[in-house]
Amino acid sequence: MKAVGIVLAGGKRNALGALTMQRNVAAIPVGGSYRAIDFALSNLSNSGIKKVAVISQHNTRSLTDHISSSKWWGFGRKKTGLFLFTPHMISAETFSYRGTADAIYQNVDFLKKSNEPYVVIVSGEQVTKMDYDKLIQYHIEKNADITIMCKNMQGEDVRDYGVVKLDEELRMVDLEEKPLEPQGDTVSLGVYVIGRELLIHLLEELESEARYNFVSDILIRYRRKLKIYGYMFDGYWKTIKDIPAFYEANMDFLNPEVRKFLFNTAPHIFTKAKDEPPAKFNDHSNIANSIISGGDIINGTVEQSVLFRKVFVGENAVIKNSIIMEGCTIGRGAVLENVILDKQIYVSEGQRLIGTPEDILVYPKRSII
Repeated sequence: MKAVGIVLAGGKRNALGALTMQRNVAAIPVGGSYRAIDFALSNLSNSGIKKVAVISQHNTRSLTDHISSSKWWGFGRKKTGLFLFTPHMISAETFSYRGTADAIYQNVDFLKKSNEPYVVIVSGEQVTKMDYDKLIQYHIEKNADITIMCKNMQGEDVRDYGVVKLDEELRMVDLEEKPLEPQGDTVSLGVYVIGRELLIHLLEELESEARYNFVSDILIRYRRKLKIYGYMFDGYWKTIKDIPAFYEANMDFLNPEVRKFLFNTAPHIFTKAKDEPPAKFNDHSNIANSIISGGDIINGTVEQSVLFRKVFVGENAVIKNSIIMEGCTIGRGAVLENVILDKQIYVSEGQRLIGTPEDILVYPKRSII
């Protein structure tokens, strides 16, 4: 093994509203059967990185439950493993992380007790498939101090990302974090490779100066002192930063090309297994281009939608362009369009919940409508 992994799963995004009131962003359900963090953990494991720290602090109960057994991602081996670090595990005087660099620094013993020469730092909020072994090899070939995985967003709005400027040799010249007027469309994907000893040194230096942010206090501050290179990624990538991004990521799973890339080609994306009976399609049910999960009972129409486990759809109910999470009940004759229902919501008979692509309706967990 050449590297250890660190998954940053801080997990508080106000832009996700009701969906993160009671859960960490990394634990948000996606694609019918997965959680967001499954993609980071699977990518690390598939890349041969079998020692991984997950660092989190907000609403960690659901995240803790999901990763309680590391065997699903292949981490349960001798001298390897999956470790969850939260602030309250450090000391009684520490109640939160002050930034991404501080989150890693407060768990620096994990790095000091490791022997691997490199560290791969990733986000727990991204839906993608990446080969980190290729990223490490590129890092070595470039003799880089830090390598950033980048993507050209081809004219998309990049004001909510770190915009990277690279020279002809892909060395980073500049980095603007969430600029008001971006000067390019190449963005950082929040995936980094750095030498383990260098990272420890930088974290200790930052701590002595009361600096706590990985992007502003390491990448931007040291951009001329360190050799920082970009590694271009051209595959599917979506970060769950707000409601529209969450909705788009789930709808993307209905695209055959995206589904084939993420799930139907090796290496595979893994998740914690749930033992549910097969979905049941009763008379008069009608399904079109949708994801239906184990334990679902369908009596109505489901089109262009993602249904998680144990969803009941009543007779003559219609669901279109919607995301229905685990354990929801949709009453007879109800109509749902452009809607996100969190877990265990009851929609009574004849209700009409109609949103638009620009204004998705979101209902919090255990609502009765």
